[in-house]
Amino acid sequence: MANGFLDATSALGYPASLRGMAAVWQQVLAVDARYNAYRTPTFPQFRTQYIRRRSQLLRENAKCGFEPGLRKQYLRVRSQLLALRYGPLSEQSSFKASSVRSSRTTLDRMEDFEEDPRAQGARGHRRSVSRGSYQLQAQMNRAVYDERPPGSLVPTSVAEASRAMAGDTTLSENYAFAGMHHIFDQHVDSAVPRLQFANDDKHLLACCSLDGTLSIMTLSPSPPTVKVTLRGHAGPVTDFAWSLSNDVIVSTSQDGTLRIWNTEDGRCIREVSDPDASELLCCTFQPMNNNLTVVGNSKHLLQVVNISTGKKVKGGSSKLTGRVMSLSFDAPGRILWAGDDRGSIFSFLFDMATGKLTKAKRLVVTEGSPISSISARSWISREARDPSLLVNACLNKLLLYRVVDNEGTLQLKRSFPIQHGSQPIHSIFCPLMSFRQGACVVTGSEDACVYFFDVERNTKAIVNKLQGHSGPVLDVSFNCDESLLASSDATGMVIIWRREQK
Repeated sequence: MANGFLDATSALGYPASLRGMAAVWQQVLAVDARYNAYRTPTFPQFRTQYIRRRSQLLRENAKCGFEPGLRKQYLRVRSQLLALRYGPLSEQSSFKASSVRSSRTTLDRMEDFEEDPRAQGARGHRRSVSRGSYQLQAQMNRAVYDERPPGSLVPTSVAEASRAMAGDTTLSENYAFAGMHHIFDQHVDSAVPRLQFANDDKHLLACCSLDGTLSIMTLSPSPPTVKVTLRGHAGPVTDFAWSLSNDVIVSTSQDGTLRIWNTEDGRCIREVSDPDASELLCCTFQPMNNNLTVVGNSKHLLQVVNISTGKKVKGGSSKLTGRVMSLSFDAPGRILWAGDDRGSIFSFLFDMATGKLTKAKRLVVTEGSPISSISARSWISREARDPSLLVNACLNKLLLYRVVDNEGTLQLKRSFPIQHGSQPIHSIFCPLMSFRQGACVVTGSEDACVYFFDVERNTKAIVNKLQGHSGPVLDVSFNCDESLLASSDATGMVIIWRREQK
């Protein structure tokens, strides 16, 4: 296991001995983190303080220049002592994609199942069928929910088979993690507001920082390293997005520019300046046409930009009531939701042929509470088909909405308690559709923890809680097979968590 601080020390020109020291201390912290769950089981606050203190020691001792050979010996002895004290922990490895795909289905690519066997091919393969309208789907789901207890699952023809394939394991078991796999520290002392794994990739991760740069990291082969640093923005980088093919990243900055980057060599392909010189706060690709990117700025304006030409699309702009903080398309790219810092979520109809935006609906979540994150999902799980929106809104709650019609109208389904009062906290749906019972969402929090919630559980919805950050956790991201979870915080630390493999 290697380190993220190593990459930062190398970039800053520190001597090799110091970089080696940093590497060893990262490994020490990772070993301690793996055993942290066994320490003082009745005092979780102590465990949190312990890991935070070890993280501080990492930064302090990496600068002291002690002989790396002695520290490596210390690491071996410490690992042996911990194994004697708590029992050995086998080295965890990532799930193989083939085993995961045999029991799970990607949510956004899920198509409706027809119960009629004639709708399937000769070998029993399902064929693509129409998703139907949001309105019809929502009506069908409400009819089913009306006949079942609150919070219960929507039955499907494959529910029992699904649970049998999963071995009837619980969601808590499904989202158990063995501890820190790696720590990146190259953006130390500058917040990392966004991070995201590349599309359909297990080991390629990017993040942006308020220090004005972006990093693309590769987690395999070991040791994990910073592949390339994207430099060029003259102000804090607020958001970014991967293209579908992962060859391009677009980023927004408070310097008032949108930049398009080549992800292989880090070159800036194009720079698009805001005509009003306003801060650009968020961006997202149109999922069906990656030539088009939607950008939100500090002067309440939403704008569609053609990144091939660098020009704004005619009819592709609209005003919100406040600074545009967050954006999300539905899977087909027909509806766009935008959240502002006044507490409103707007839905827009997107014209696929022209890129034109038509304002449809507005929901005031709470007046004056910034909408820091929006995530859309067509299916929550195999057994809960509601099109849904996951929202962070500085209300000390994570909000889950149901999309009830083709214009993106929202209806609150439920909420989950987290600490969120001012920071730009983000959350995500888990990317895979599990055959296990329940459905999971993950969010950062201002208490320096990562929370996993089961959206179908009426009581005790928290299924996991990860501790190890030393500041508010701003963003979270799963890789494509959910074997790794990345989280970033306001101190500049990025932690990679590895799923526990039974």
